[in-house]
Amino acid sequence: MKRFLLIYLLGLVLLPGLSAAETRALETATAVKREAAREFWLDGVVEAINQTTLSAQTQGQVEEILFDVDDFVEKGQLVVNLKNTEQKAGLNQARADLREAVARLQEAGDNFKRSKDLFGRKLTSQSQLDKSTAAVKSARARKEAADARLAKASEQFEYTRVKAPYSGIVTHRHVQVGEIASPGQKLISGISLDQLRVTVELPQSLIPVIREQGKARVLLPTGEAIEGRGLTIFPFADQSSNTFKVRVDLPEGVSDLFPGMFVKTAFATGIKQELVVPRQAVVYRSEVTAVYVLSKDGRVHFRHIRAGHPVAEGLLSIIAGLTEGEQVAIDPIAAVTLLKQQLAESHDE
Repeated sequence: MKRFLLIYLLGLVLLPGLSAAETRALETATAVKREAAREFWLDGVVEAINQTTLSAQTQGQVEEILFDVDDFVEKGQLVVNLKNTEQKAGLNQARADLREAVARLQEAGDNFKRSKDLFGRKLTSQSQLDKSTAAVKSARARKEAADARLAKASEQFEYTRVKAPYSGIVTHRHVQVGEIASPGQKLISGISLDQLRVTVELPQSLIPVIREQGKARVLLPTGEAIEGRGLTIFPFADQSSNTFKVRVDLPEGVSDLFPGMFVKTAFATGIKQELVVPRQAVVYRSEVTAVYVLSKDGRVHFRHIRAGHPVAEGLLSIIAGLTEGEQVAIDPIAAVTLLKQQLAESHDE
């Protein structure tokens, strides 16, 4: 109690005074009851939707690792370089084979044109024309095979340049420079903070109503609550706890949330009536949560309350301490200054 009085008196002393006009213009709001969703609150864990471990797709010595743990990587940036001597030689060989195939196809095409012209003038036989036609088809097939070998060699060469599939943060390095990486070996892991979700373990008794309502909110560290984009309810329960795992997808670009954090998550279970006031009317003094209430005679009272969770449109639910219809000051600084003036007038009297 002594601590509460000390906080209260400090608030009276430290805040500046108001003019008479400002005192008369003190803005208030009415504590009203409104229909709201009945919610069941549980703790959830934030996780990234995109969590990737990049693995080697070709064999090669690790020559360079360009990022370390906690580094931010843009989509498409080079992350790991593997030694590419063998792959580069294969690429050059495939390019040479393609050039040869193109030249063979050109030669076969020219021979076919000459044979066709001579056959039209009755200067060569049908068999010679057929032979030229077969040579063109064979050269075209060799050219297509060379195209395929070049595409494969290009792909193998690109495998030595490991790039980020999306923008994110590096979480693990699995290899060091100088190691020989084999196909399938882990190289580096990362997560994206652009798309997050919250995983919650729900009691089985709530699953039917949660499926029906299909709505959930997540409370941010700033006190703001955001609506989930959708729910994914696992179709089986954990055998040890008989709980169902539920994923709540969050909108893109949510700040102040990071994978691994615990957050309060509210699941809609029905409709209820709740008392609400504007969020800016509520003040926090150490362990005390309160509002400034205006009585019918115009006097200000400092009222301790028990606040609930934020609701939509900048409102805060009130569990105890207020009744419907009471007036609360929207500007706590102006209200405490008016209260100080009233105390001073009472002392003078």
